[in-house]
Amino acid sequence: MIAAQDLHTEFQFPQEAESQLSSDTDLEDPDGKNAKTGRGMAAWKGKRGLGDKAKSGGAGRVPGPGRVNGHHPENGAESMTLFEVVKMGKSATQSVVDDWIEAYKHDRDVALLDLINFFIQCSGCKGAVSGEMFRHMQNSEIIRKMTEEFDEDSGDYPLTQSGPQWKKFRSSFCDFIAVLVRQCQYSIIYDEYMMDTVISLLTGLSDSQVRAFRHTSTQAAMKLMTALVNVALNLSINMDNTQRQYEAERNKVVAKRANDRLELLLQKRKELQENQDEIENMMNAIFKGVFVHRYRDAIAEIRAICIEEIGMWMKLYSDAFLNDSYLKYVGWTMHDKQGEVRLKCLTALQGLFYNRELGVRLELFTSRFKDRIVSMTLDKEYDVAVQAIKLLTLVLQSSDEVLSAEDCENVYHLVYSAHRPIAVSAGEFLFKKLFSHQGPEEEGLPRRGRQSLNGSLIKTTVFFFLESELHEHGAYLVDSLWECGSELLKDWETMISLLLDEPVTGEEALTDRQETALVEIMLCAIRQACECHPPVGRGSGKRVLTAKEKKTQLDDRTRITEMFAVALPLLLAKYCVDIDKVTNLLQIPKFFDLDIYTTGRLEKHLDALLRQIWEVQDKHTDTEVLEACSTTYRYLCNEEFTIYNRVDITRSQFLDELVDKFNRLLEDFLQEGEEPDEDDVYQVLSTLKKISAFHNAHDLSKWDLFTSNYRLLNTGLQNGDMPEQIVIHAMQCAHYIILWHLAKVSDSTSVKGDMVTLRKQMRAFCLMCQRYLSSVNTAVKEQAFTILCDLLLIFSHQIMSSGREQLEPLVYMPDASLQAELLNFILDQVFIDQDDDNNSTDGQPDDEAGKIEALHKRRNLLAAYCKLIIYNVVQMDTAADIFKQYMKYYNDYGDIIKETMSKTRQIDKIQCAKTLILSLQTLFNEMLSELGLNVDRSSSAFCGIKELARRFSLTFGLDQVKTREAIAMLHKNGIEFAFKEPSPHGEGGPPLNLAFLDVLSEFSSKLMRQDKRTVHMYLERFMTFQMALQREDCWLPLISYRNSLQVGGDDDNMSVISGISSRGSSVRSKKSKITTSSKRKMPEEENSCSSSDAVWMNREQNMQTPMMMHSPHLTSTVLRDPKKMRPEDSYTAAYSMPSEQHPHQPLPPQQQTHHHHQTAVDYNTQVTWMLTQRQQAEACQQQERVSMHYAKMRNHMQQAIRRGTGLMEDDEEPIVEDVMMSSEDINEGMDFDTMDIDLPASKNRRERTELKPDYFDPSSIMDDSVLNVSMF
Repeated sequence: MIAAQDLHTEFQFPQEAESQLSSDTDLEDPDGKNAKTGRGMAAWKGKRGLGDKAKSGGAGRVPGPGRVNGHHPENGAESMTLFEVVKMGKSATQSVVDDWIEAYKHDRDVALLDLINFFIQCSGCKGAVSGEMFRHMQNSEIIRKMTEEFDEDSGDYPLTQSGPQWKKFRSSFCDFIAVLVRQCQYSIIYDEYMMDTVISLLTGLSDSQVRAFRHTSTQAAMKLMTALVNVALNLSINMDNTQRQYEAERNKVVAKRANDRLELLLQKRKELQENQDEIENMMNAIFKGVFVHRYRDAIAEIRAICIEEIGMWMKLYSDAFLNDSYLKYVGWTMHDKQGEVRLKCLTALQGLFYNRELGVRLELFTSRFKDRIVSMTLDKEYDVAVQAIKLLTLVLQSSDEVLSAEDCENVYHLVYSAHRPIAVSAGEFLFKKLFSHQGPEEEGLPRRGRQSLNGSLIKTTVFFFLESELHEHGAYLVDSLWECGSELLKDWETMISLLLDEPVTGEEALTDRQETALVEIMLCAIRQACECHPPVGRGSGKRVLTAKEKKTQLDDRTRITEMFAVALPLLLAKYCVDIDKVTNLLQIPKFFDLDIYTTGRLEKHLDALLRQIWEVQDKHTDTEVLEACSTTYRYLCNEEFTIYNRVDITRSQFLDELVDKFNRLLEDFLQEGEEPDEDDVYQVLSTLKKISAFHNAHDLSKWDLFTSNYRLLNTGLQNGDMPEQIVIHAMQCAHYIILWHLAKVSDSTSVKGDMVTLRKQMRAFCLMCQRYLSSVNTAVKEQAFTILCDLLLIFSHQIMSSGREQLEPLVYMPDASLQAELLNFILDQVFIDQDDDNNSTDGQPDDEAGKIEALHKRRNLLAAYCKLIIYNVVQMDTAADIFKQYMKYYNDYGDIIKETMSKTRQIDKIQCAKTLILSLQTLFNEMLSELGLNVDRSSSAFCGIKELARRFSLTFGLDQVKTREAIAMLHKNGIEFAFKEPSPHGEGGPPLNLAFLDVLSEFSSKLMRQDKRTVHMYLERFMTFQMALQREDCWLPLISYRNSLQVGGDDDNMSVISGISSRGSSVRSKKSKITTSSKRKMPEEENSCSSSDAVWMNREQNMQTPMMMHSPHLTSTVLRDPKKMRPEDSYTAAYSMPSEQHPHQPLPPQQQTHHHHQTAVDYNTQVTWMLTQRQQAEACQQQERVSMHYAKMRNHMQQAIRRGTGLMEDDEEPIVEDVMMSSEDINEGMDFDTMDIDLPASKNRRERTELKPDYFDPSSIMDDSVLNVSMF
């Protein structure tokens, strides 16, 4: 490939030793093969003498006499190229290299040509370098020739292609280069021929504009450089060994000194030095010719290759490469825009810092680029951030003084990250920084207990947890430290000692806040050990545990039970009055192995635990504590364990006392004629709280509490002075009673009378909650609304699913009044401004936490109501008042409303479309009532409605076939609404709602081509002839909407008015226009087909024509004979009233003949006169009209008059362009299934295969009177 005379001109190795290459390994040349052979000009004679041998040895064939890869050839294997052999990977790379070396020794020109073609083919180039090209062409000329023959159609080449075969090839490619250099390191690489040619080739290819050449050659050059670094390392070791042998021989006494050996050692050292110099020259050539240019290549993969390999050089040959001259490239590249390259920088540095001896030599680099490494812990690429934290951990191990306290704090807070790998890496950094250093005074401390080393480390953990001020995230901190500090976190014995034992003299006791934090950390560690999965929000779910992990889990659970069965009663006794501590401590028993109470003879400790739980619930009225007690009782009352009877007796005794106390207090509380004092109210409320908390987890049906709670609620309605907390908890308790009763009725063994009782109780309670919706107290209304939504959803038609048809009598559907009250509650309590919510912050408007909590509560209320819509519990059209708030409250509730739209569309596409258009109509009516009858289309209110319509349009997605009927129905309803009300200015003015057509045009882009024609026909039913001629501003919505229906309709059939009202014919329409008469006719299948699924007009049999329909419908006159048309009929006779003639009744023959021979001459004369008069009237106002848009429209109108019969020209581009979907809005059109719900059966499930051949049935939106109207 490369001519001999060109090598010294194109590529010169530096002769001076620029790189400070030395040695630090210990390999020798056992056979003395490192002598250079074929060196000097003699090496180039064979190059010049390359004759027929190069021609006959076909380009790229595997060299070697009689074998391939060390094996005898079979089935034509002798013709396989190096590329094919390496790609197939049949044999070890060692055999391939051995064959090539044999061929090189036999004929180095042919072998080298094979190697050149190997690199060319590895680049994906289909061409090959011939012997003629190799002899006579320059290096740059050969690369240019290969570039011309490169097939770049696919863009893929071996190093980038996917699949296991190409992945293996990439590995084999790198191995081939490394083995080739290793096998040639003693002789061939010093012949000043092979390496010069290869390096020159790779340097030229690495500068190519072709990405495949540049990528492949850079990969090869970098691997070649790494192989040469290993050779240089071996030479350095051999030189050191030789030097030591020489010094030892020379230091001998003269009598014992062997002069011959000294001379041999001197000669060997000289040869090694020469080889070292030549290897250095090769490495300098590759570094300066390839690396310096390609480490900043435009392709990230190429940059990553360079950084990865320079990290290997610095690690392997640190004496030569581990200096600032090479480290600067890694430091600069840490600012690369691609995460892949930044990741390679960090992994390269990790290999250096892992060796502490090398880490000491990186002090200058660390001080220069430390800030960048710290900032990379917050990298947007998670993998980069993880490796940056790991690198800082290695830096911390090498020296404690490098990272400042501020640098460490930037890593500390990452232990609370939601991304688990980042959190675990940060936890390892934290553990190394705070817990890994032991002073000499700590060596003699006990292993366990308060005075142990773990005791101080646990205190340190508590201090860190408190300083981070994220007390609700203890589980995240424990999970972050679990992999590196699980032994510390599992030292529950020390934690118990810190909580129960008194501090010794001189020891500082834990404060109350620190004890609370320690209890939380202890609970989180117990949960982590027993559940073996990360907390919520961190991790994709539960993973399958290995056998070893399962055994560890069981051992930990056993140890927890044995330890805390004894300690937990003591801890509860000590912290009985502390709400936070008791709440956390009461969660520990659910991780117990209850069998150990029996097998370990720990019954007395169980009794102590039950006594403490009784005492806790007796002293507390806080909901969290009471629910924790209830949950603990539920877990302990498990019939599978022998302790069930013991726990059940205690629970029953407690509940008996509690219910008796409640009934006694209730009688006194509801006694007539007496006003209850505060103590009575407190006693009733506290008892009711406890009953409600226990009823949540335990079935209290046998105590018949529904009557008492219903009586309490009824009294509150009658008197109106019942405390809100009593009402709220009474509602909650009654709700639990009904749910437990339902669970009992659902059982097949239930009594029939139970269902009747449940039905009465449920309906009575729902009516009670409905009455409380009108309460003046907001908290009571919210509780009533939430319970009502839950009950309506539970007792809807869904209750009969899964084979529970026997529950049909329990189905309860809300009446219209209840639906209206629920909707009004949402509108009044949810869709409010943040500043208007006075109850959200308890009088503290600046309390951001309170505002967030209030918003969360409102979102729950809205979600509860939206579930009723999704499950068809309430009418879908009630969602219109929800959908209209989509834009105004997008930040607060946008996701909920969007999901509701998606689910309703899955249930019934057409009804959902009606609901969407109803929401827009509602907003339009509200705008008219606020701003008056004159609609300002530039006002913010009108623009807001249009933007909402655009968002609604995007939610329909890109599949027009699926949403076809829904979009058509939406346009139908919109058109009817626009022409529903007459003009407030009298006859001749625009309809009151005409501006709504401007909103409706946002959905035109969702119509299919043939549907636009059908919708346009339906629009013309509501139009008069005068409307088509209007051009004032108030008529622009009609013009815009009609043009949006005509866009792209080259073959769409339009009426005469369509031609008159258009702005002109588009250039594209003229080019593609077909004037055959067949195009002028309505397709027969459209005239005859009918749909039984969706007929617009048949859905409302008694629908009255809107008031704008006094004028007759337009009928085309193009086919009428102008000679037969009477002047008096020129205006009115051009129209027919479809209602006067049955749609399918044919005309009499005489009328048909007369109809056929009528002409349009007089008609056109009248139209011309009318348009001329209209133009003169507009000319009076021309000075006031400065818009070029109207000027073009008038100009087109003049041209239409001059053309006379050219009124049927195709329409020009529409005034209002189609709404284009931006890339960020594409997701608006997708249906995201984020809620796992059981949707009712769809009411609209016609598949695409069931549609007509035209994919649309005109009769589905047109009645026969419209379809009978002739277009032309």
